[in-house]
Amino acid sequence: MHPSDTASAPHDGRFTLLQPHSHRQDIRKSRFLAQAARVDSIEAAQAFLSEAADATATHNCWAWRVGSLYRFHDDGEPSGTAGRPILQAIDAQQIDQVAVVVTRWYGGIKLGTGGLARAYGGTAAECLRLAARTPLVALARLCVRCAFADLALLKSRLPDLHAELESEQFDAGGVTLGLRLPVALFTAVVVLVADITRGRGEVSRID
Repeated sequence: MHPSDTASAPHDGRFTLLQPHSHRQDIRKSRFLAQAARVDSIEAAQAFLSEAADATATHNCWAWRVGSLYRFHDDGEPSGTAGRPILQAIDAQQIDQVAVVVTRWYGGIKLGTGGLARAYGGTAAECLRLAARTPLVALARLCVRCAFADLALLKSRLPDLHAELESEQFDAGGVTLGLRLPVALFTAVVVLVADITRGRGEVSRID
């Protein structure tokens, strides 16, 4: 997955954050701070969680999602009152590749399980709602084979399909291009290559 470089690139309805964002609010004398950032791996999520946590706080509760992978943690709050509501806030806004830490400084008034879930989930949701975001585009890697005579025209058309040229190899029989582009445009590339090369070009997925 990759953030879209242009507004017109096709995507599947999911988003990620353009930059880290934070949001503070006070709830019945407890202070809550939500911090959210884009992460693209488990390792990146863990690194962000470690960086965002405040050792002086009462609780540092968190959740993250990277595609089908996700984790959440209540950090001492009653089970199900913190980490899961944060994850639900992430999923409700269709955000992916993101980690959220909600830190609480206890103010002396107990919120109850329902109040805690609303506080953690609500603080996370407001943080994500206010954060700058961008569509998340599913990408595919392709191998395209064409003749030398077709190369210039083919390369000139790649930007129309949001295709990024990753490699270019020449041999006696022609040129092999390594491309990365939105999965939704794979068929369009097959049609384009067939048209430009009059059916002699080859396209295959390599991811």
